Amino acid sequence: MCSWPLHQLDVKNAFLNGYLSKPIFMEQLPGFIDPLYPNHVCRLKKALYGLRQAPLAWYHRLRNFLCTLGFICSTADTSLFVLRRKSVLIYLLVYVDDIVVIGNDNAAVSSLLSRLRTEFSIKDLGRLGYFLGLEVSYNSSGLFLSQCKYARDILARADLLDSKQVSTPLAPGATFTAVGSAFHDPTLYRSLVGALQYLTITRPDLAYSVNTVSQFQQHPTLEHFQAVKRILRYVKGTLSFGLSFSPGQYGIHGYSDADWERCIDTRRSTYGYAIFLGPNLISWSAKKQPTVSRSSCESEYRALANTASELIWVTHLLRDLHASPASPPVLLCDNRSALFLSQNPVSHKRAKHLDIDCHFVRELVEYGRLITQFVPSSLQLADIFTKSLHRQAYEMFRSKLRVSYNPTLCLRGRASDNYVN
Repeated sequence: MCSWPLHQLDVKNAFLNGYLSKPIFMEQLPGFIDPLYPNHVCRLKKALYGLRQAPLAWYHRLRNFLCTLGFICSTADTSLFVLRRKSVLIYLLVYVDDIVVIGNDNAAVSSLLSRLRTEFSIKDLGRLGYFLGLEVSYNSSGLFLSQCKYARDILARADLLDSKQVSTPLAPGATFTAVGSAFHDPTLYRSLVGALQYLTITRPDLAYSVNTVSQFQQHPTLEHFQAVKRILRYVKGTLSFGLSFSPGQYGIHGYSDADWERCIDTRRSTYGYAIFLGPNLISWSAKKQPTVSRSSCESEYRALANTASELIWVTHLLRDLHASPASPPVLLCDNRSALFLSQNPVSHKRAKHLDIDCHFVRELVEYGRLITQFVPSSLQLADIFTKSLHRQAYEMFRSKLRVSYNPTLCLRGRASDNYVN
């Protein structure tokens, strides 16, 4: 990671720029009907808004233009384009009609922006500050990403702006079942949970709690809605929280953890992982495993396999960015039995039933593409993605994930936290 300036662009009427590869016809528009041929139809040469092919046509048009300039589309993420020419390195990230450009050569970036303006109608928004609901703040140590305004809008929708704050999003050791009194407004429940899911983009500390309440969207109960309200009360007390990122050259390491039989209804385990590029958290997840594990070792080993897949994808992405680390990624786990399975090629009778795709971790370790190591449970950062913790442990893991207050706020100190447990 480097301290390069970030530029934000907005493409005006993006979908109107796409060329159609197949013939598409439409009726003549009211007021523009040809009096000589009133029953004829029009053949479209370019895409229109509302056309199913419009997004793909726009993407192909932009991709082809960028390729003529020397950009290469990333194989790990097709929305990422990379230009490397001698000492010049430029990244371009596109999301529909929003574009972010970053590079190590200001003259080359300015030339690129000029070429883009000649090809498309583009508005230069200047320095990146607000992108897809994400607020970007700059400080002496790097970047800070947050969604303060978005979180406040969720609280306003739930009428909880004046609610009391709590120390953790879920009560310690909380578990939920599908049985209970039905909540009277399932639409409100789904709306709030869906909004919270998007909030986890910059709030990994909410990943486990939001994943838990997301599992009951079909038939939510009063208990589930109370859990959602507790999450929102936690958000109320941490509105300015977000993720910090610092520049530098670092290696990759990840934490993998699983909580055996966490779900009372299905007895499926919950697993989570956290992947870091140096001190910066770049990928995380909290999910329920699709199958029942017969032992804690099996659930941990399946979590290792899923985390290893994500680590390999991250290494491919960094390779496309020409920023591959010198050493292979390190995967940390607090289960010695799972580590033994990943490092020992000898099959054990208790592991014969495991899917073959789980054993690809062994091959990664054998060929030196992955290093698995033990980490004590007290330092297992992925623990925050598998269960609801007590306040002390939760806040410690949250700080290790670099989730904290916005350092750019100008307040001199702040009131002590008066949480309701």
